[in-house]
Amino acid sequence: MKNNNKRHILMRYAIVVGIMLAFSAVIAWDLFKTTVVLATEWNKKADEVLMDTIPIEPERGKLLADNGTVLAANLQYYVVRIDWFTDGIKEDTLMKDIGPLCDSLARFDGSMTAAQWRQKILGDRKEILATAKRVSPDGKKGRKNRAYKLFPYMLTHMEYERVRQFPFLCRAKNKNGFYYEKHSRRMKPYGDMAARSIGNVGQDSLSTFIHGHSGLEMALDSLLYGKPGLARNIQLTNGIVRAESVPAIKGYDITTTINVQLQDIVENELNYMCIETGAKWGTCVLMEVATGEIKAISNLERNESTGNYVEGRNHAVLGYEPGSVVKTISMMVALEDGIVNDIHQPIATGSDWMYAGRNISDRPHGAATRTPVEIIETSSNIGMAKLIVKDYGQNPGGFRKRLEQMGFFEPFNTGIGGETTPNFPVLGNKNWDKLSLTRQAYGYATTIPPLYTLAMYNAIANDGKFVRPHLVKKLSLDGHPDSIIPVTYVRQQVCSPENARKLREMLHAVVWGSHGTARHWVQDDKVEIAGKTGTAFTNASGQYGAQKRLAFCGFFPYDKPKYSCIVLMLGADRGAGASSGMVLKNIARKMYARGLLGASSSFETASKDNDKNYPTLFASMSDRKAANIERGVGMRSPHRYERPSAVKQGVPKVIGLDIREAIKVLEDAGLTVNFSGVGMVASQSLPAGSSFTRGQRITLRLKNH
Repeated sequence: MKNNNKRHILMRYAIVVGIMLAFSAVIAWDLFKTTVVLATEWNKKADEVLMDTIPIEPERGKLLADNGTVLAANLQYYVVRIDWFTDGIKEDTLMKDIGPLCDSLARFDGSMTAAQWRQKILGDRKEILATAKRVSPDGKKGRKNRAYKLFPYMLTHMEYERVRQFPFLCRAKNKNGFYYEKHSRRMKPYGDMAARSIGNVGQDSLSTFIHGHSGLEMALDSLLYGKPGLARNIQLTNGIVRAESVPAIKGYDITTTINVQLQDIVENELNYMCIETGAKWGTCVLMEVATGEIKAISNLERNESTGNYVEGRNHAVLGYEPGSVVKTISMMVALEDGIVNDIHQPIATGSDWMYAGRNISDRPHGAATRTPVEIIETSSNIGMAKLIVKDYGQNPGGFRKRLEQMGFFEPFNTGIGGETTPNFPVLGNKNWDKLSLTRQAYGYATTIPPLYTLAMYNAIANDGKFVRPHLVKKLSLDGHPDSIIPVTYVRQQVCSPENARKLREMLHAVVWGSHGTARHWVQDDKVEIAGKTGTAFTNASGQYGAQKRLAFCGFFPYDKPKYSCIVLMLGADRGAGASSGMVLKNIARKMYARGLLGASSSFETASKDNDKNYPTLFASMSDRKAANIERGVGMRSPHRYERPSAVKQGVPKVIGLDIREAIKVLEDAGLTVNFSGVGMVASQSLPAGSSFTRGQRITLRLKNH
């Protein structure tokens, strides 16, 4: 029996040893095959891995305002995680630190109390560990979740550094499992301000790298993006590591011409008028006359679902039928070609004129004769058509060629994504070509981006110098200026200084003349404005229809133009002067009020130089504020407006207050405030003392008394 047992045991050992020897033989053969037989092939694959280069994405440059304020920049954000399967995590250490840790988390993120944080962290940890030990019916263990997210959101660098110092999390990584994932995001500190012009970024379709998709981000992507670097895998004793072979070069920081203060004024005034008139969209560009720097640009579209206005398509660089604002450009051609010499010499116009088989009408404001000044002042279609036909009637295509000689169709390369050039159809010598010529002369049968119209008006304000509009001011690298973009000209002179002066006189008459189309809305006692209204009729598909596209283009101050501006609105419920013209006027007034036009009132000088012409101190709810203002600026015996009488209940009375005080009083009462205009509160939509519901909207109209 003993011998039999011994024999069986030996047999089992022999089988086990045989199996082990067989496995060893297989392993030895595989080792021999890999290191000897297939050595060349495996060495080639290893070389491929080690020789392979990996591109390194460069840091994207910043977009800056004209004073260096950041408009768009890359910021680092952190996803904070804990690996609960880290071997160094000790239960007693965790339980010792969990109380202080949760106290810190509750102070950092008040969405939960310290007790709730404790319950969440320990509960989630228990579930994660239990899931990993659980065995499924097929015999497989649960998957280990090694990426527990501590916060459902990303942290800024400062927040990450703060969290990193919390109890337990401040321990060594191998004792707490704490780690992070770093993400780079393109941020705009000013939110939607000039957002469309600044543009957006996103992953390239061919790689995971970030490139500009619209606006300046797209137009200047080659400069902002920088130059990618290269890294290679290197074999070390303890593994393969990635080492940089060619460093990535950071993109340029680009200083734009955008002025944050002016951008804020432009966006607010355009938004107020869009709300007040129910416009579908509006665009506004403010440019510095001498340099062509675009100081502000806004494009607002109505969100039909909310009724609010948000940054939309960049209408400033898209082509539209311009309407009567183009008459000024046609008049420039007439002056330069000698068709018009004396701008006060009348020509026959009438109320109707039959030309090329079609009637052109100036009804109901036609007259037997008009001078060139009056043609622009009253926006006469007949007058403008007759002047252009006089020289180009037998050669309709010559009008376009003349504009081409003036540089009107040359790309500006402003840096704005999606920029287009004017589209003037090439005309022959048929009747319909002659008719198209007259329509081109007064604003139809062609499409012109608002920016191009503005550039020509800017040249008129600039004594004929056709400066190129631009959005880029300077390029910098690592904080040091690399290149400064100079002022350039499309044409040194698009018209003579004398003809520019004549055109300025005509545009002044549009606002200040007795028959000017903008006289009721754009005249202002603080800033003298000159410009031209324009209306084009369109429909939803862009064809001729009943919907109005309303424009006003001009410059200010009139005697020494410093800024030019164009406003274009679609679907406003009033005329061009009362909508687009009012936007420009309100922008100019607000710039004047903030001392941005080089002119500001001096109360102290006024009271010293003319005792009879005392300055006005408007109403204030605070006697202390009134006394401080009077004393601070040296006001002597000012005229004071009576403060609003107190209302015991209902809507407060704020007529006579400045807008800051009015907003405070009304918002403290529970009302939501909208306002339009400049100055002190002249009227309020909800009567004083009337009942209201909390959150109800009240509209204030401001006026300079």
